[in-house]
This record gives sequence, C-alpha cells and structure tokens, in this order.
Amino acid sequence: MAALSKRFAIAILLGIGILVNYFDRVNLSIAHDALQHTFGISDIVFGYLLGAYSWTYAAMQLPSGSLLDRFGVRRIMLASIVLWTIASGLAAIASSVVILFAARGLLGIGEAPTFPACAKAIGLWFPARERGVPTAIFDAAAKLAIGIGTPLLGLVLLHFGLRANFAATAALSALYLVLFAVLYRDPRRDERVTQETITDLHATSAIRIWDLIRQRKILGAALGSGAYNYCFYLLLTWMPFYLQKGLHMTSRNAVLWSGVPWLVAAIVGFTFGGFLTDFLVSHGFDPGRVRRTILLIGTSMGLFVLAPAFLHEPRIVLLCLTLSLSGLSAASPVLWTLPSLLVPSSSTGRVGAIMNQANQVAAIIAPIATGYLATWTHSFAAAFGAAGVILFLGISSYILLLGRIERIPLTSLQEHLSA
Repeated sequence: MAALSKRFAIAILLGIGILVNYFDRVNLSIAHDALQHTFGISDIVFGYLLGAYSWTYAAMQLPSGSLLDRFGVRRIMLASIVLWTIASGLAAIASSVVILFAARGLLGIGEAPTFPACAKAIGLWFPARERGVPTAIFDAAAKLAIGIGTPLLGLVLLHFGLRANFAATAALSALYLVLFAVLYRDPRRDERVTQETITDLHATSAIRIWDLIRQRKILGAALGSGAYNYCFYLLLTWMPFYLQKGLHMTSRNAVLWSGVPWLVAAIVGFTFGGFLTDFLVSHGFDPGRVRRTILLIGTSMGLFVLAPAFLHEPRIVLLCLTLSLSGLSAASPVLWTLPSLLVPSSSTGRVGAIMNQANQVAAIIAPIATGYLATWTHSFAAAFGAAGVILFLGISSYILLLGRIERIPLTSLQEHLSA
C-alpha cells in the first residue's frame, strides 16, 4: 500500500509539472490584444509568435528522448525546469518582439523533455495494467491548466498587464523546481514494478531512433499523435481570439468561456482515458482492444472540431468544441501509454520523443496556418475545416499503421541492429 501511495504521489507530481508547463504556454494565447498594443504586431506575426515555442520544442524532441534514456528522468527534468523558469522570466522583461521570440524559443528547449519524461517515469513506476490512471493524471493536467489558466491569467493580464502575466508563470515554475528537486527520484532496481521492466533495461539500448521510426506501429502512433496535436494547438492558441472575433464575444467573456471546454475535457480524459481503461483491463477485458477502442472513439469525437466551419451560434459552437476536446482528451492518455507498451523501457524515452516530434511539427503549423487562413478568408471556417481533415488522416493512421496495441516483438526491433 505504501509503495502504491508513493507511485501515485509521483504521478501527481508529474501532473503538477504539466500544469505549470501549460500555464507557460497559454499565457501568450490570451495576450493577442496586449501584444498588438505593446508591439504593434499583426495576426500573421502573432501566429508566428505562437509557433515559436514549438520550433525549438520540436528540434529538441529526439535529443531529449535519447538523453532521458541515458541519464534518467530526474537529472534531465531538473535541467529542463531551470531552463523554462529562466525563459518565463525573460518573457516578463522582454522589451521587443525579438526578445519575446527568443524567450519563447528558450521555453521550448526547456519544456521539450516533459511529456517523454512523464511517459518514461510512468512506465518505470507502474505496471502496464495500471498505467491508464497515472497517465491520465498528467495528461488531464494539461487540459485543466488551460481550463483554469486561461481565465486566471486572463484576469491577471486585464488587471495588471502583460508583464505580470508572464511573471506569474515564472514564479510558479521556480516553485515547481524546488518541489521536483525535493520529491522526485528515479526508481531503484529493486523498486521496478515488473520483471519485464528489469530484464528490458539494457536489452535494446543500442536501437537507434531512426530504426524505431521505421517500425510501422511507432510511425502510426506518431502520425495519429501529430493529427491530435494539430487540433489541440489550434484550440490552445486561437480559441480566445476566435471567440472574440469569430463569435463576437467581449474580451472578458472570451477569456472566461474559452476555459470551459478544457475543464470538461480534463474530467472526461481522466474518467474515460484513465479510470475506465484501467477498470476494464483489471476486470479481464483484452487490454489491447480496450485501449484501441477508446483511442479510436475518442479521436473520432474530435471531428466535432469541424463545427465552426459550418455553425455560428456561440452556444452550439462551444458545445461542439467541448465534445471535440473531450473526445481527444479521452484518447490522449491511451496515446501516452503507447511508448511504454510498444517497446521495452530502455527505449520508451525515444519513442515518446518520436511521437512528440510529430506533435510539435503539427504545433508549429497549426497556429501559423490559422493566422494565414483567417487573414486571407476573413473567417475561421477554413482553419477549422483543415483541422478536421488532418484529424481524419490521423484516425486512418491508427487503423492502418498502429493496428493492435501490443509490444513490438524484440526480434523485430533487433533485426535493424544487424541490418
């Protein structure tokens, strides 16, 4: 019982880190008007600024995965938190758009290992049958951060200004650095949760990232994850401004209402992607089939993201976007258990990084493409339509490439070593 409590304390600690991460990310998306007033930027420049974080975040994914597999979660995450704390502080004192771009780039470098580190830590501390809930904890924290961070940081912005908005997240990051340093450590060999985990540790350490990418299941997981993240980042970065400009809400109402879909999504993601998954697996249902079903149904619900392309009634559009985010959130914990389910623990950091690399390519494209499409068409219909098409392609990759959710045979992985 004590061991179980320790493991869940670690899952909650990881979730707090994701919460702080997403406060850092959302503080820019709510600041369109303030940035325009302070620096005189256009919608297109705003789109590039929203994407700047993801450029360096994407560039660091594959290196961070290798570093995690080599040095462990604790050391890499401590360095990571230091960097993202400095970046948030730099944004608070930025005197030009150039410096703000640099701050967002440094933030991307600092936060790059976070999701692969969480996936690796859960794989080390929890057996496969129990990974749904702890994965859902850190995944739901992202949605919760947006749900509560958007209105809270929006109110800070409205009452205290742009710099206070960034300074608030810098302070939270510094507090989390202390918390993580005190509480987290990688499990000792005798604390590893399964014999499979112990024997896997060095079995495939020589497998290169490029050989992992060539695996059909890993490629399918990465493409599907990227499609998910395109929709996620479209909503993360543009929803407040879309509600204000596209649905004609006031600035205050747009900030407050944009948090509602994320709060619902956090609850749904934890309940269905986490608790329900573990409940069904623990009661004898086929684990691969359970996870595949939740992954496909949840991602298919994400197609409600198409609603703003055809509908304009604010309440209906908000309901559809809530359904879309809820479905994606139910699928996401399953998605983030894949690194520890598809490959041995010695490669989970790299597989998590491959998936997150695809995520960040999508995260770069989504805000920039949305800025261009909104400017060219004077509406957001084309931007949401494009998101629906991309998500449909992601669902297809789950069906055709990922297939059954099961461990890739070790012989298949080792074939590349002798090739």
